[in-house]
Amino acid sequence: MLTWVLPRSCVPGKPEESRSPTHSGANRRPDAGAVPRLTVLTAMEKIRKIKKEKKKRTNWGLTLGFIRGSGHFFVFCILSSMLASLCELVIPKIISFTVDSVLGGKVEGLSPVFLKIADLFGGVSYLNSHLWITAAAILTIALFMGFFKYGESVFNRLGSETLVENMRNRLFSHLERLPSAWFMKHQTGDIIQRCTSDVETLKTFLSEQLTSILSTVLLIVMSVGFLFTVSVPLALVALVSVPIIILYSAIFHGKIGEGFEYCDQNEGKLSAIAQENLTGVRVVRAFGRETYEVEKFTKQNNIFADAWIKLGWLMSLFWCTGDLISGLQQMTVMVFGTVLAVRGSLSVGDLIAAISYNSMLIWPVRELGRTVSEMSKAGISVGRIGEIMEAEEEHDAPDAVDCDPAGDIEFRNVTFSYDGSADVLKNVSFRVKRGETLGIIGMTGSGKSTLAQLLCRLWELPEDGGSILVGGTDIRKIKIASLRRNIGIVLQEPFLFSRTLRDNIGVGYERPAAHDPEIRDAAKAASLDEAVDGFKDGWDTMVGERGVTLSGGQKQRVAIARLLTAHPGVMIFDDSLSAVDSETDAKIRRALREKTADATVILISHRIQTLMAADRILVMADGEIVEQGNHAELLSEGGIYKKIYDIQTGAEGGEA
Repeated sequence: MLTWVLPRSCVPGKPEESRSPTHSGANRRPDAGAVPRLTVLTAMEKIRKIKKEKKKRTNWGLTLGFIRGSGHFFVFCILSSMLASLCELVIPKIISFTVDSVLGGKVEGLSPVFLKIADLFGGVSYLNSHLWITAAAILTIALFMGFFKYGESVFNRLGSETLVENMRNRLFSHLERLPSAWFMKHQTGDIIQRCTSDVETLKTFLSEQLTSILSTVLLIVMSVGFLFTVSVPLALVALVSVPIIILYSAIFHGKIGEGFEYCDQNEGKLSAIAQENLTGVRVVRAFGRETYEVEKFTKQNNIFADAWIKLGWLMSLFWCTGDLISGLQQMTVMVFGTVLAVRGSLSVGDLIAAISYNSMLIWPVRELGRTVSEMSKAGISVGRIGEIMEAEEEHDAPDAVDCDPAGDIEFRNVTFSYDGSADVLKNVSFRVKRGETLGIIGMTGSGKSTLAQLLCRLWELPEDGGSILVGGTDIRKIKIASLRRNIGIVLQEPFLFSRTLRDNIGVGYERPAAHDPEIRDAAKAASLDEAVDGFKDGWDTMVGERGVTLSGGQKQRVAIARLLTAHPGVMIFDDSLSAVDSETDAKIRRALREKTADATVILISHRIQTLMAADRILVMADGEIVEQGNHAELLSEGGIYKKIYDIQTGAEGGEA
């Protein structure tokens, strides 16, 4: 039985050894660097495990959906391929005619077509003394064949490249419209691998295999037909190996496809590890995790390499078996044809033609087997791409309306949980009046950020989870684009693009440089202008990937300025001042009060000093509102808010 070799950590019942969070190269055991290598697991067991984890579905109809705009290239490619095949099949006939009739003088049984063509050039006897004519005919047909093959290659490339270009555009466009919940369930590295490696695999199949299938089948059929015109017994002998090759190709098709699926899965895991380490490189450095991360990458790389090695063995067996069958078939045809020629049942010219047609037959059949194996690989890639394309996009309700930010915001009995786990919010109800500033405070995990994300529909509120109204309209009935255009949010962890400061703040403008006054004004309100003046390149300073060149407070201020340039009717600040000092915090809040005088503002923070000027403050614990009121009212109640206030003011006075 075929076996599949896997790292020990992948064997069921053999969990990976746990590691201490403080593990580093300094306290490693001498043998800690040794990566457990291989454990034998039968291929069928591994296949069952893969299918149990997740069923992949090959959807070639998906590829047909991308063909718009490139279909005519494939039509021209197929026509060129058919004409090239026809030219290739005519050449052996001319050689046979030259050997038997022109040189051998055999005219009996000659095709009327060849007789008429010979008469056009002066007859068989004339051609016998002017062999250059038949040579020129072969050369001319060969030139036409080369021309058609060139056309096949050009149209094939044009078709495959335009198809894949369309696929990439639609794939990325679809990803941009998927809900946040989908991205939480899929690793970024795996998504990137599907959009790059899997698309490239599909492109390779389309450009090198798919368009040749029809021409291959046509060449097989025509080769058999021409071979029957030469010798029926020889044609029957040649056909014996065809079903054998097709049968063993079909058997290997499934095994190769499952092997490619396993390789693709592990390539996605490897990409995810690399992506996480590159984006979190400072955390790795700060905690001295370099050795552990290298071992983690090495282990996954071993799994990936071992999978491809085993797949290579399977592919080698596939090709060796096919070559053996093909070689035996050619040998059999040659021996049997020679016997027929010696006995006089077959002329020398027909023997040469038969051997040529047999070569044209056996190699397309072999190529069909190659196409089957490549189809297995491409089919897995299509399935993985299909999983993305079949994911449901965010969509508006049929009767959706534009958002009216001039109204109140109301949460009615909102209950929410992530993926059916414990409720993060439990029957939460409150109202925010137009122009009011609402503060929200609570312990970590109390549901503060979830409220903000539900309001922006970054997560969808289930039908039985209550309702959220903006201007009296349920947000499920509001167009998503309109809702997010009118409700701006500064997330708890601001994301910055690898662009200039100007481009990051003016991300909502098509040409940020044309809106320099608005960008500078917003930056001043966020107390960012002084920091920018200290940068060597000023507003053209590149912030680096994810804003790596800026401090935490500077990133938060860039995100605040970015929100202010959008001028939304509702502004949400989700703990967006946590990384700035108290003096800067107060300065930003004063500027924000001026900038947001007409807007509804929701402030989420752990710092009471940030919230104390709010019109109303909600105190949350375990997904519920346990206290609410203004700063003075909450202090007088002596509840949780008062305790937090005492702790924070005591800490500031050095008494905590």
